[in-house]
Amino acid sequence: MRRNTTCRPFCEVLGYLLLIIALLTGITPLYAAPATAKMSPEEETSVSIYKQASPSVVNITTTTLVQDFFSVYPQKGSGSGTIITPEGYVLTNYHVIEDASEIGVTMIDGKKYTAKFIGADQDNDIAVIKIITDKPAAFKTIEMGLSESLQVGQHVYAIGNPFGLNSTMTNGIVSALGRPLTTSSGKVIDNVIQTDAAINPGNSGGPLIDTGGKIIGITTAIFTPTGGNVGIGFAIPISVARALVPDLIKHGKIRRPWIGIVGVPLWEKLSKALGLPVSTGVLVSQVVKDSPAHKAGIKGGNRPVEISGTVIYLGGDIILEAAGVKINSLQDLSKALKDKKPNDIIAVKLIRGSQTIVVNCVVELKS
Repeated sequence: MRRNTTCRPFCEVLGYLLLIIALLTGITPLYAAPATAKMSPEEETSVSIYKQASPSVVNITTTTLVQDFFSVYPQKGSGSGTIITPEGYVLTNYHVIEDASEIGVTMIDGKKYTAKFIGADQDNDIAVIKIITDKPAAFKTIEMGLSESLQVGQHVYAIGNPFGLNSTMTNGIVSALGRPLTTSSGKVIDNVIQTDAAINPGNSGGPLIDTGGKIIGITTAIFTPTGGNVGIGFAIPISVARALVPDLIKHGKIRRPWIGIVGVPLWEKLSKALGLPVSTGVLVSQVVKDSPAHKAGIKGGNRPVEISGTVIYLGGDIILEAAGVKINSLQDLSKALKDKKPNDIIAVKLIRGSQTIVVNCVVELKS
């Protein structure tokens, strides 16, 4: 059947006329395209943060050589990281790159680079790698914020690569502060941030970002009975990383304050067995030569005994307090020194023989 096309020019002209009339009179045509929906202030913030931060969040892939009974074979792993300097230094978790023989980095635009290991602090599950490039590059970075002033209820955003899905953003709130988190080394990180922003495998090492677009934490772990996100995730405060990164970049390791002793924590049964005058404190077994403790006159033991296969030396001082902190363990001593700077002077209260004395010790950094 032949189609009647004589009406087509007339209809087109009529359509244009109706459109002109509608524009002149302010009447919206029935077939006009709908206006773009206006975003809420919260949506505008989310979109802005993603656009600003996502180019600085990278997907980290690793190859680790694993040996079983029969052979050595490569095992792949993945995680996330944040570019923190224009030169391409990337902040991530230690467990993301642990024992990796090869490290790769993929940007949001798909560009791939090889990266090299720079340094790590296993105790705080923090590591720094560097992107390798033949051409001069100024990588986009995320500014470090302040985690010390965070409050429960603040909105936060997590960007990472969960399950290998590149550049994914989730949001939530700071749901708790001050949580302890045990790392793979068995050390406990204090004051970890808890958030309900969805975190899944592959997010590890990525940034937790505040509404100002600054990184305030490094997503590191989740609590889950199922293996997936249940709304309880943890992030290492950026204040921890900020204190460690300069040493990691410059020295490849952390130089911690120390006084230079080999100590044995005391408990009641051990103290009774050794005939010591107190049941708590740290017995100084040995003092490192030329260390701050040695220079302060702290004395180690001189009578070797073997306890559970370990040789310790009796007759040394017993440390009771350091820098005003009561010392019951080596962890207490580490906490007492944690925020000290080189050349800080701390008072060390100890028992020597039957006397309680106080000596001043000048703190140094262990290289």
